[in-house]
Amino acid sequence: MKYFTFKPPPVLASFVRYYWALEHDVSAELPYVHRTMADGCAEMIFHYKGRFDEVIEDGTTELSFTSGVSGPSRRFRRFRIAEDFGIFGVYLYPFAIPALFGIPSREVSDQMPDIVNIFGNQGAELEEKIMLAADNVARVEIISGFLKACLVRQQPHEPAVFSVINRIINDNGLTNVPDLAAQSFLSTRQFERKFKAFSGFSPKLFTRIIRFHAALNAYGDNGRSLTEIAYDCGYYDQSHFIHEFKTFSGQHPKEYFSGKSESTGYRDV
Repeated sequence: MKYFTFKPPPVLASFVRYYWALEHDVSAELPYVHRTMADGCAEMIFHYKGRFDEVIEDGTTELSFTSGVSGPSRRFRRFRIAEDFGIFGVYLYPFAIPALFGIPSREVSDQMPDIVNIFGNQGAELEEKIMLAADNVARVEIISGFLKACLVRQQPHEPAVFSVINRIINDNGLTNVPDLAAQSFLSTRQFERKFKAFSGFSPKLFTRIIRFHAALNAYGDNGRSLTEIAYDCGYYDQSHFIHEFKTFSGQHPKEYFSGKSESTGYRDV
């Protein structure tokens, strides 16, 4: 398995966290199963080689999109593939959805719409270019050009809630949200409405998901116990940590941190 990340150009850095690519030859270990976790951020995803089936809770499968947008999500999903694959992704801040695409984040939260459903003919053209690109460096150039055009077309302003969302992400969900709301000079109702439009979730749920991701990112740090990770990430006891982890991942943290989880293959590259 090969996993790569690429920095966005400076003009897009306020909206794009990074680009990524994941490639794998599954011939020796069929099928390959991947689990996605709850995430406060959104992604654009392009399957330029191979195509996954989503494994539904009852064990049936549905063919996933070739290209699409994965909105901010409070749920986990499982995908399976029995052929070699290549995926290119754009990891976005949640407010990039309304700022660049003119769509409230709440409209795509917990959803995975096809790229054509979002962008119409422009989406179909973008998908074709990404699929036919010579390599991932070329894909970075193609998607950067597309997003720059969105930036010019939308000319987004940056309301105070952008800073609040960034602060929560940078502080790993340990931020005092009421204090940040007060600093934004909005009433509680106005703040929560704007926050949900730009993040897809209420401030409380968004903070929980970001804190959960801070715990995920402790993977590979073998010097800390699960209890230490739980306290460092702001959980008040281990049972609280286990409950939140299972809610957003469908797994016990022991399974995830064992290194044998469906969720961690790319982290071991």
